[in-house]
Amino acid sequence: MSIYQSVKKSYKKNRWRHNDWRLFLRLLPYARKNGGLLALALFLIVLIAVAVAVQPLLIGQIISLIRKEPSTYEFFRNRPLWQGLNILQGLLLGMILIRLILTGFQGYLLQKIGQQITAAIRQDLFNHVTSLAVRFFDRTPVGKIITRLTSDVEVLGDVFSTGAIGIISNLFTMLAIAGLMFSIQWQLACLLLLMLLPITVIVNYLQQQYRQANYKVREELSVLNSQLQENIVGINVVQLFQREKFNAEMFRNTNKRYTQQSDKTIFYDSAVSATLEWIALIAIAGVLWIGGWLLLGKNLTFGTLSAFILYAQRLFDPLREFAEQFTVIQSGFTAIERVTDILDEPIEIRDRGNPRFSIFDAQFGYIDEIEANLEAQELNTTPELGEIRFEHVWFAYKDDDYVIKDLDFTIHPGEKVALVGPTGAGKSSIIRLLCRLYEPTQGRILVDGVDIRELPQAELRRYMAVILQEGFLFAGDVKGNITLGDRYSFEEIQDAAQKTNIASFIEQLPLGYDTQLRQRGTNLSSGQKQLLAFARAAIRNPQILILDEATASLDVGTEALIQSALNELLAQRTAIIIAHRLSTIRNVDRIFVLKRGELIEQGSHEELLQQGGMYATLHNLQMLGT
Repeated sequence: MSIYQSVKKSYKKNRWRHNDWRLFLRLLPYARKNGGLLALALFLIVLIAVAVAVQPLLIGQIISLIRKEPSTYEFFRNRPLWQGLNILQGLLLGMILIRLILTGFQGYLLQKIGQQITAAIRQDLFNHVTSLAVRFFDRTPVGKIITRLTSDVEVLGDVFSTGAIGIISNLFTMLAIAGLMFSIQWQLACLLLLMLLPITVIVNYLQQQYRQANYKVREELSVLNSQLQENIVGINVVQLFQREKFNAEMFRNTNKRYTQQSDKTIFYDSAVSATLEWIALIAIAGVLWIGGWLLLGKNLTFGTLSAFILYAQRLFDPLREFAEQFTVIQSGFTAIERVTDILDEPIEIRDRGNPRFSIFDAQFGYIDEIEANLEAQELNTTPELGEIRFEHVWFAYKDDDYVIKDLDFTIHPGEKVALVGPTGAGKSSIIRLLCRLYEPTQGRILVDGVDIRELPQAELRRYMAVILQEGFLFAGDVKGNITLGDRYSFEEIQDAAQKTNIASFIEQLPLGYDTQLRQRGTNLSSGQKQLLAFARAAIRNPQILILDEATASLDVGTEALIQSALNELLAQRTAIIIAHRLSTIRNVDRIFVLKRGELIEQGSHEELLQQGGMYATLHNLQMLGT
């Protein structure tokens, strides 16, 4: 299926699922937060509409007063000419000033409301995205998410500031103008209103065409951003394997499709403006033709005809403004569709237990924490913590393609267990399930006798620390990358650095613990980033420690330096170690050998060698390679 067919199918699905009214209702909760400002802006609409509608009437009265026509209001006709003109001119000037002042103030209010709505939606979207399961990020390109968090959200505020409020304002203006027209001359008023019928049909058709084109533009922009992000992140591979020209050609094709779709939106936007201009000219011509015929028959005065010519122009001004807002409005609805697709994405992994419930509560059978601690003190027994139990766990990333098959084992408190096996055996998947980044398809995982699904995620992840093969660093200072936003004193940070033997390395940095790190820590070596990951784990004093090839990025000298610190870190803690170098796991209590998601062997290093199974084969192969 081509990208155009895919986008078209997706668009049709969304269009039937969401009409414009339902999409607009999704923004109302954000608008209510600014109810006071919004009410003031709506009140100003009425005053502005009256000021706009009265101006042609006053100009018509001026002409009628000068020509002494019967259409002049009695209030002005019974006064001297100069006095009547002064009053009318003063009223006209007052209406113009009121309109200018109120329009400027209303514009400020609407922009402020739009920005506040945009900020609130962006915050909610960010909170929702960071709460989604890792499975969502596995199937969604990063560039697509970034597009929806930035450019799509930025458009949403304009749906209110220049869209919804603009439409309401224009409708009030048109109603005020229509009311005054009918009060003056109903035949010409009917003529002008009838001209709105073809506009409605044509604009509605162009609106649907623009909407489809704009949806494709946003999709192509997501693809464009995804390619851009992928090439920037993978720039080393791009240059090392000379993919610059190939990737540039791929980007050129995507950019070309994006431009073609953008051209369509420009065409439909211009078509709306041109249609309104032509119909406005026809309407004015119709007023002149019928008005001239009525004028010759002395059924109409010059003042009234002049007022209607101005009304013909003013009646189409709101429609012209709508044409200018057309792009913003439709882009806004498209953006709402795309943003709500993310907001409607279900959060698979949720906390569902008592928020006060913790791992420590579980040791005493869900009773009150204080009473449990007192009971433990009286019995002088403290339960050992750190037990991990997998009970017939199955897991598949998609459908029934299981990568974990019926895992059933127990890791005892304080035990050190290593996971080994070929690539794709399921080692990393076990860690992801234990950390509850994914939910088991079948079975359950217990920590200290408690199903991890019953534990608050924050409690579970505070209870364990994971050191990955590549330490990820955020932009900011060194101490912030150790604490990660948790409240630790500077003394605790220094103590964690001392325990992991990296204090000397940090003190050699230009500003020590206050040294600023670039995004992803690009001003540090891979080994130095990994050292900070060890300090990050040590400061949290976890009960369970997980090492996923944690020393793979360290050179021999650095690895030796940190090994003693690692031994101290592992003391009296349950540990799971993933290692491809079997020489690094000889001293663990047990080794689990995995193959295609199944546990096929387990035992100590010596026991597994004696069995002569897969572990012995892997060990012998590595010994031959050294």
